[in-house]
Amino acid sequence: MTRTGAWLATYALEQIGARFTFGIPGVHTTELYDELNNSRQITPVLVTHEGGGAFMADAVSRLSDSIGVLTVVPAAGLTHASSGIGEAFLDGVPMLVICGGPRTDSEYRFQLHQMDMHKFMGGLTKATFKVTSHEQVVPTLFEAYAIATGGEPGPVFIELPVNILLYSGKVGKLPSYTPPQARQVGFDAEIVRAAELLRAARQPCLFVGWGTRDAFEQVKAVAEWLEAPVATTLQGLSAFPGNHPLHVGFGFGASAVPAARNAFKDCDCLLAVGTRFSEIATGSYGVKVPENLIHIDINPETIGANYPARVGIAGDAGPVLTGLLKALETLGPRRAARPALRAKIHSDKQAYRQSWYKSDAAGIVNPARFFDQLRLQTPDNGILVIDDGNHTFLTAELMPIHEPKSVILPTDFNCMGYAVPAAIGAKLCQPDRLVQTIVGDGAFLMTCMEILTAATRQLGVIYYVFHDGELSQIAQAQQIPYNRKPCTGLGAVNFEGVALATGAAFLRMADNDAIGDAIRQALVISLTGRPVIVDVHIDYSKRTAFTEGAVRTNFGRFPLKEKVRTLARVLTRRLTG
Repeated sequence: MTRTGAWLATYALEQIGARFTFGIPGVHTTELYDELNNSRQITPVLVTHEGGGAFMADAVSRLSDSIGVLTVVPAAGLTHASSGIGEAFLDGVPMLVICGGPRTDSEYRFQLHQMDMHKFMGGLTKATFKVTSHEQVVPTLFEAYAIATGGEPGPVFIELPVNILLYSGKVGKLPSYTPPQARQVGFDAEIVRAAELLRAARQPCLFVGWGTRDAFEQVKAVAEWLEAPVATTLQGLSAFPGNHPLHVGFGFGASAVPAARNAFKDCDCLLAVGTRFSEIATGSYGVKVPENLIHIDINPETIGANYPARVGIAGDAGPVLTGLLKALETLGPRRAARPALRAKIHSDKQAYRQSWYKSDAAGIVNPARFFDQLRLQTPDNGILVIDDGNHTFLTAELMPIHEPKSVILPTDFNCMGYAVPAAIGAKLCQPDRLVQTIVGDGAFLMTCMEILTAATRQLGVIYYVFHDGELSQIAQAQQIPYNRKPCTGLGAVNFEGVALATGAAFLRMADNDAIGDAIRQALVISLTGRPVIVDVHIDYSKRTAFTEGAVRTNFGRFPLKEKVRTLARVLTRRLTG
């Protein structure tokens, strides 16, 4: 048969179950967009910026069984999208980056958008492909999908030259996509050894991350069998229910909340699952990991990379934890309930929240009061999309997450500007679930015009903009050692103007008395399919446990000479202003 490359690409995407593509069409991709427009399965979504499209694709992959797909033009379209591609790469999120390419049948050089895109994408993706014939289109996309979703997931780049997309070429019988067979778990000896260590431990603890997103029930079952406290990474905030009596919070070291620090203080065996022990997860490597570390992760390169593992298992969290639970059960009865542990976790959480209530001030919104109401008015399966900044750690410390796959956020690549577009991707793939966003004003300014996409598609996403007029996370990090905050003050922005420009509704939340009504109004408006911007006059005067702990941890690693110099500068500037 004879088919265009654009038809073949659309066929391949339908075969792998793609539901959306994101991007901006250009001269290299007009044929592709025409074919996508004809698809009964795939909806091509026009974005205002390719970076926003990448974050939307990221959200689709995180929250659904479909892979996020970018369809962009070469050079500028690809470079615009690169931040979102990089976020997916470091966060372990599958994505297909389909990019038009200059002609391969032309004798001329210096074509429009011509650059070495594979060299550019080499450090941001798991693999790159360049299709050179029509016969390669379908098998290449199938292989790219298998790579993107296999092992530790990540983005894969595919260049489809414009002549391949536009012209017809002969192809043989088209294959159907067949998912690869799931591998057997294996690791029997390691699982038994891990069970023995956990069974013998006096104070076993669990630390779970993004890799356990599909193992929610297994994590809960192991924790309850061991009667062990559970801390999560940022990416793993929804990997264990925040209303469970064994849940202690985000992190467990010097940068964690008191419930986590106290519960993990005497930990003699740590079961870490689906985490790399990266910088944010460990509070700048400020955690104390016991010798008996059991490290389970799908990527073998992470095992023991930062902390030596007594037992390392490079496998998928769900099957490995299922095997671990069976091994524990063969060793004897489950551990007896520890009411004192559960009571201490509860009292520590209550005391920490009371410390936030004590910072109440007139004419401004207390973060703890805000999250109290947000939790009260949000269904358990509501999706929370968080951006990067001080509000990230406020949410992690003050907003309990109850169900799996109900919170997404940027972590290791740490892109500001993630939440506004990612929330659109979340609502597209989960239209029946409430989608709300927590975003700082600085991050909001980066991608806020993407709300036009939400309004155009009648997506009732709620954007809570934490508005304090500065880049607060960095400003706090500057204020402590420097008593200065250079380049962190934002210009005066009227966010009502953003709402007017994009078609969103607008609400103000000026103080604690306004919290409940503003959230209720936002929920009502969102049900009409209209996005809502809520301008939250947030109080950032009290620092999070993460900020204070990370500053102390980093300072503690300074050489003595640098400690003296830094302290002298702090003292001098405190005295001189």
